[in-house]
Amino acid sequence: MKHFPRVILVLIGINVAFFLPYLLARGINETLLDNFALYFLKNDAFHVWQFVTYMFLHGNELHIFFNMFALASFGIPLSMIWGWKRFLIFYFATGIGAGIVYSGVNYFQFSNAYEVMTAAGFSSEAIGNFITTTRADPALVAKVPQETLQLIFDINRSSAVGASGAIYGILVAFGFLFPNAKLTLIFLPVPIAAKYFIPAIVAIDLFSGITGVSLFGGGIAHFAHVGGAAIGMLIMLYWRRPNVDAVRPL
Repeated sequence: MKHFPRVILVLIGINVAFFLPYLLARGINETLLDNFALYFLKNDAFHVWQFVTYMFLHGNELHIFFNMFALASFGIPLSMIWGWKRFLIFYFATGIGAGIVYSGVNYFQFSNAYEVMTAAGFSSEAIGNFITTTRADPALVAKVPQETLQLIFDINRSSAVGASGAIYGILVAFGFLFPNAKLTLIFLPVPIAAKYFIPAIVAIDLFSGITGVSLFGGGIAHFAHVGGAAIGMLIMLYWRRPNVDAVRPL
């Protein structure tokens, strides 16, 4: 542990501490999710602090394992170059940014579905009742595509958890600083340079988010991943400017 940066240990420790109720106390875990997962902006359960707290919750053992493994694998060299302060700034900026992008995409999709339903004759009250109970006038329901009804219901009830947005930001930063480092996927054990590997997995997430065809299973907030990567890229481009010293620790 001598060369294991303290900032990485602390972040992993906080994530593990938040995950323990998932394993030990279902009631406490549900309370954490109700208050700290990132809910849709129009949901009564939404609170602004969730843009931060959702990063420390995870859905299952594999979710937290892969995120923490990636945090250690790619975060250690970054934190050693930047120092702990700059690393934390980057980590939270990409994680919060990922949540904002995810919420923005959900709001856009929800608004479009809302307009389709109002055009079909749904009142605001009827839409509110539908998204909370799925009950509505069958005559109105028949006028709206099933996928639109499912979309508006799913967006309202869903919540996001996980550090994946920040992890994708870290991946992008790693690709900027170590473009020729060789990386592999578990199911594709062929070394690929980071400058090709990282854009490829971001592109896969973008494809999945747009089409709804997920290559890694359901329940994944693909636009949060893409958002974290996009924020990470913008920060790295800014830090590469000649008058910005992004290497010297803060």
